[in-house]
Amino acid sequence: MQSAFSIALAGLFCLSCFDSADAQNVRRVTIPPLKHKETLAYSLQTVSVQANCFPPQLRGILAYIATKTGRRPIVTSGLRARGRSHSQHRHCAAADIRIPGVSERTIIAIAASAPGIGGIGRYCNGIVHVDIGPKRRWTYC
Repeated sequence: MQSAFSIALAGLFCLSCFDSADAQNVRRVTIPPLKHKETLAYSLQTVSVQANCFPPQLRGILAYIATKTGRRPIVTSGLRARGRSHSQHRHCAAADIRIPGVSERTIIAIAASAPGIGGIGRYCNGIVHVDIGPKRRWTYC
């Protein structure tokens, strides 16, 4: 009980320090512009997802989808060294994505209008596949 009280008291002290801070004492930090803005258009589901090899055309498609939905796609799969030999994932030319709060149909419709889009696939678990290969569509359920 005493430690909980001490923690609460320390928290209140910290808040009072921030409250009474003078604006002149605030240090402003300047952040330089990013070199690769397109990398901010998506995030990775886990650190093991390999997407650093995505070509500019695929990054552009992901940026287009992000702009149209107002949310960054989460890449669940990028480069896959193993798997089907004709897969665009083996050439780092495909991304499996999801966007929480955005339906698969909406993502697919937006992806279909993206410049340079090739394949678009839909999986029943909410994941959408986009690539820069030949134009084709599929659903795996």
